[in-house]
Amino acid sequence: MKKYNPGYLYIVLCALIFSIVEVILKYTAGMFHPMQITVLRFLIGGAVLLPFALRVMRNRGAVFTRADAGFFALLGLLFVCVAMSFYQLSVIYAPASVAAVLFSCNPIFITMLAGLLLHEPIRKNHVLALALELLAVLLIIDPLHARLDIRGVFFSLGSALLFALYSVLGKKRAARFGGIAITSFCSLFGGAELLVILLFGRTSAGAALFTAAGLSLYADVPIFSNLTAAALPWLLYLGAVNTGLGFVFHMLAMEKTSAQTASLIFFLKPMLAPLFALIFLREAILLNMWLGILCFLIGSGCAILPDLIESYRKPRQTG
Repeated sequence: MKKYNPGYLYIVLCALIFSIVEVILKYTAGMFHPMQITVLRFLIGGAVLLPFALRVMRNRGAVFTRADAGFFALLGLLFVCVAMSFYQLSVIYAPASVAAVLFSCNPIFITMLAGLLLHEPIRKNHVLALALELLAVLLIIDPLHARLDIRGVFFSLGSALLFALYSVLGKKRAARFGGIAITSFCSLFGGAELLVILLFGRTSAGAALFTAAGLSLYADVPIFSNLTAAALPWLLYLGAVNTGLGFVFHMLAMEKTSAQTASLIFFLKPMLAPLFALIFLREAILLNMWLGILCFLIGSGCAILPDLIESYRKPRQTG
């Protein structure tokens, strides 16, 4: 009898956690300032992941050096201060379902960037997948009718591309530290950096500078002052469950199955997220959105399935 693999349970749990986050961010938009929820959830998530990260480091015999601190500081700046700030803004300017589907483009961006920066192979199916996902983006945007705020599209795709860049650059330390440690340290460093930026924006000089530069979003941001009892459960969910536990499930899924199999998370997310948005936010899913999702799923299948089938064939061929 074939032994049950818990990796598939981790894939489903991670997909569920990642698919509901845009809905929660949209629902809680009036409870938090966009930059406030960004900085707090990544500081909480990084802290939740830290014990797991230190355990992995001990098992691997990894030592944290000054050079590593600089690396994680720069990567955290890209991850939290830029990519995830874009992600938060995407939910403000676009429907939750649109932001979720467009962000799910990040695996194909990772493949392309890994080919360019790490010289990993880019196959014909990856190019086909990229073309199909670009078509999906056009269908979702529907430029002829222009129903969407272009800022939402820009921030959604920008966050997906920058998250992909963060993921590719993070591979430089993945062998030593493991994915959970990288996520934890980048969340903590990036959260601390964003906190410094926001604290500076609370000074008169900082607020004036950010406002003059067109970055008023960073000026006079409340950190703890407007947190209410009703808002705390949502903050804990976004920090501990989504940013913390979600990434743990993601890493466990990769450990118990494979990187290719775990990428099914971003195959499930475009199907689940619009459904959650429809149920909880009553967001209408128009025909162009359904066509875009279908095209996106076909593109994701082209990217994922050949590698997935090959990974399952190899053990049988060598066994």
